[in-house]
Amino acid sequence: MTPTLDGIVEGIRERAQGADRYIVAIAGPPGAGKSTLSERLHEALTARGERSAILPMDGFHMDNAVLEARGLLARKGVPDSFDARGFVDIVRAVRQGGEVLVPVFDRDRELAINAARVIEPQDRIILVEGTFLLIDRQPWSNLAPLFDYTIFVAPPIEELTRRLTARWKGYDMDAAGIEWKLHGNDLPNGRLVMEESRKADLSIDVI
Repeated sequence: MTPTLDGIVEGIRERAQGADRYIVAIAGPPGAGKSTLSERLHEALTARGERSAILPMDGFHMDNAVLEARGLLARKGVPDSFDARGFVDIVRAVRQGGEVLVPVFDRDRELAINAARVIEPQDRIILVEGTFLLIDRQPWSNLAPLFDYTIFVAPPIEELTRRLTARWKGYDMDAAGIEWKLHGNDLPNGRLVMEESRKADLSIDVI
């Protein structure tokens, strides 16, 4: 049975009792609903008087100029197209507590904006969301000891395809571009995540 949002929230709150900072990883393939779940959890935690913040992995996309120089621009979104070491360092800093400035990805402009979000010292529950948080390969596997609780979101492939198609149509991409995004990038990344991710504490398929 798929847990309810309230059930997930109360489970996190119960596990986080007594912790000065509690880090929840929300992972899954592209289009799974990670950002949506993170926002809903953040809103629900806030409504219950908890201080929480969202740390998105997408803020660590390498710049397009770097990706082009490395021959990775067409494959933007694969594990090697992220500043994984920088991401691990930021999550480690968040783990230690205090204020941490983090980047945020602007999808309209396809670039990361540095220091665009503040994780405040009072933010106790941190929702880290991203595609590769649980994959069992270096340097991503260095994240494992930094997470207190892990959630894996993976709808059926048909639903992922529908959501991703709608996403790229929303950016006025033509049919050929959408075909490439789906079958040349997003869905292969999704299969990689589903095949190589460590088992999460909670796995859900519907958001």
